Amino acid sequence: MREGYEGTGPGAITPDGCAVELYARLSVGEEPDVIAGAVPSGAHILELGSGAGRVTRPLLARGFRVTAVDESAEMLAKVAELDGGVRTVRSPIEKLDLEERFGVVMLASFLVHNGDVAVRRGLLRTCRNHVTDDGCVLIQREGADYHTNLPRERVDPGGYTIRIVSADPVGDGVNEVRAEYVFPDAVWTQTFRARPLTTAQFEEALAEAGLKVDTYLTDDGTWVRAVPV
Repeated sequence: MREGYEGTGPGAITPDGCAVELYARLSVGEEPDVIAGAVPSGAHILELGSGAGRVTRPLLARGFRVTAVDESAEMLAKVAELDGGVRTVRSPIEKLDLEERFGVVMLASFLVHNGDVAVRRGLLRTCRNHVTDDGCVLIQREGADYHTNLPRERVDPGGYTIRIVSADPVGDGVNEVRAEYVFPDAVWTQTFRARPLTTAQFEEALAEAGLKVDTYLTDDGTWVRAVPV
């Protein structure tokens, strides 16, 4: 388990505190609609941090090709069960080197907010190294009040409750975030470290990696399409 990361609940837990069985149960929200509206139909998407395939599944159903990358063998085993011929690659994102490029690279799940600046740089470097010069990178950001509007909870249409319980400073602009997922038959928790980024800080991080914002895809700015500089 990475320092500052922890997960509890039934089943396997990945090094960043994600419970495999939990992520296999989570519902998909607006993500497939946002993605489909931002990229060419039928594009080949490099999905960085696919988890158990929550977003992968609807992308395949919409006719996209997907290469799913995750460091967890247990997560990728769930992805491999999906219909549509998805390709899986086991690797830490920041160390990925496929020696090929994709028209669309996707970095969702707020991964760009990793508390370790070196890891964040590695994530964005992987995005730039694997996108074609005329392609795009889709990035999901945290909402502006993600670390301050606490505690908060949301009841999902799937019948479970998600609570963001706390975000406590641990130094160097990083917060340790605790989340709870309450299902009728099980409870999972996850603790992880995240670095809030202003819009200016986010765009500076992109520029450092050789990327720039093409457009903010959602009104709240949480989904971004970036392109190579």
